[in-house]
Amino acid sequence: MAENKNSQLLKVSLVIYAIVCMVYGLAYMFVSDFLVKLSGSAPVFHGWLRWSGGVLVALAIGAFLVYRKPEGQGIFITTIALGSSLSCLALFCAWATHEEGANVWFIALPAIIVSISAILLWWSRQKAKDILYPE
Repeated sequence: MAENKNSQLLKVSLVIYAIVCMVYGLAYMFVSDFLVKLSGSAPVFHGWLRWSGGVLVALAIGAFLVYRKPEGQGIFITTIALGSSLSCLALFCAWATHEEGANVWFIALPAIIVSISAILLWWSRQKAKDILYPE
């Protein structure tokens, strides 16, 4: 029963992470010009955003695959939890310094979303260690 609860938290964390990555990834890949204009910041070459969109979409697909069979996938969960934590740190630094010149909400919203995702991933990783790192 405890393993089932731990698995459920992990699966919820993976779904949230995958949805966030898929939404941002598809947006960066296909409507990066719109996102730059929406942010209110100075224009930027869209290729710099498009390639990262592809990486986010790939991570979302990986999260959906791990959702289906999480056993032994501790390295992937650790990697995406670390990536979310580092992204969170970068976004909070940008928010605090206002270095980007973008609208504050455009930095604050993803900072909060990624923070929640990072916390959920680390928490579920800890709770599901027996599933993620079977002996």
